[in-house]
Amino acid sequence: MKPWASVVVPTRGGISRLPRLVEAFASQSQQEFEVIFVVDGDLDGSSDYLSSSLVKDKLTHSRVITFSENRGRSVALNEGFSASNGEILIRCDDDLEPNPGYIQNHIDRHERLVQGVVGLTRNVLPDTPYARAYGNEADRLAEKAALDISSGLRWRHWAGNVSIPRSIWSKVGMYDISYRRYGWEDVDYGYRIHRAGYPIVIAPELTTPHHAAAVTTKIRSLRALHSGAARDKFVELHGEDVLPQAYGTTLWNRLVSGVAEVSNENSISIASNLIDHVLPVVPSAVGRKLVALMVESSGLAGVRYPSRAKQSF
Repeated sequence: MKPWASVVVPTRGGISRLPRLVEAFASQSQQEFEVIFVVDGDLDGSSDYLSSSLVKDKLTHSRVITFSENRGRSVALNEGFSASNGEILIRCDDDLEPNPGYIQNHIDRHERLVQGVVGLTRNVLPDTPYARAYGNEADRLAEKAALDISSGLRWRHWAGNVSIPRSIWSKVGMYDISYRRYGWEDVDYGYRIHRAGYPIVIAPELTTPHHAAAVTTKIRSLRALHSGAARDKFVELHGEDVLPQAYGTTLWNRLVSGVAEVSNENSISIASNLIDHVLPVVPSAVGRKLVALMVESSGLAGVRYPSRAKQSF
């Protein structure tokens, strides 16, 4: 019998994250599902771990696809979904920790409507000055904004905890492999679902803990730079008009814009390290503004000057 659901997990350098995810899948209330792990170039023995009895004994319906080299997340997702058997296709990042009802909740959302389903992620941050000054509150506001967003813009939240029925996969097609920078292959896919006329719903019951890598101002800002740069490919394919305009003319926006003009990987690293150093001693309101300025200006620098994002993730 075909599994009710197929879960595809793209992973690269995930050996420290995968055991938590394996345990979460082993504890699911719904047992009729398969997991396909796609190792996008094995950096750390992930493939051996996922193929071992430590995993196979817990996830009897799991498979491992291993690329000999890094081919990109879009290729990994395409290979995983192409190899899947389920009627419900779930995409799950390797740094999530799904609750026991995760698979069943995704399946339930597809019982009556042909639609795309988005589960949000809630960052699990260590108790650090960065988290207290900025990270926790920024995540809370981002989650609220996602839940409040209009139905026509929900595609913007297509990311690492989503599902579709096989019929949408057949109609919309594969992830676009031209995305090789940090992120936006997911947003692209969400937009294509929307453009094909399918509704997208954000399901609060699918909000899932996310053991985030961005735990300092430096990491968060550099990722903002690279995400901003990756936006360039989306605009090339779909145009600027489908995205909101970047910035207005308030004093804060002018400040962000000015910092963005001189921001690159090196300056962001230096300034962010300094901010992380002073966060324990400055007032929390000041710390929050400092981090926000660095994150927002880094993202805008990536949007305006994509070539400044040179590292790979």
